[in-house]
Amino acid sequence: MKQQAIEKINQVIEQSRIGVLSTAVNNKPNSRYMIFYNDDLDLYTKTSRSTRKFEELTQNPDAHVLLGYEEGSGQPYVEIEGQVDIITNSKEIDWLWEEQDRTFFDSKNDPDLVVLRIIPSHITLLNSDETATPFEIDVSQL
Repeated sequence: MKQQAIEKINQVIEQSRIGVLSTAVNNKPNSRYMIFYNDDLDLYTKTSRSTRKFEELTQNPDAHVLLGYEEGSGQPYVEIEGQVDIITNSKEIDWLWEEQDRTFFDSKNDPDLVVLRIIPSHITLLNSDETATPFEIDVSQL
């Protein structure tokens, strides 16, 4: 059952590139849509150093991501809790730029471009026909 749930989680993440990233600062939540890329359950997305989310994540790296629910009611979705690592090195920026997405920035050399890596600690799968839901996974146990 656990392996089946992990496969479904990966399927939802791969099919649902656009999701909601939530941050919190001073006990106030902020949410925004982002484009995510999956690499073995770690999620990657781009942002600018000049955004409010960047400032919030430098103060509090805890984040929550919602992905799925693609076709409305009853569709599977995942909730991901994790820590954000702000990446400025060229390896991940090159990977995102060359292999994934060239939107929002004119060049991969833009000094404001950073990559956010969401390292999950806890994932919940909901509305899955294949497994009893909610199905919760402590990622440190994988």
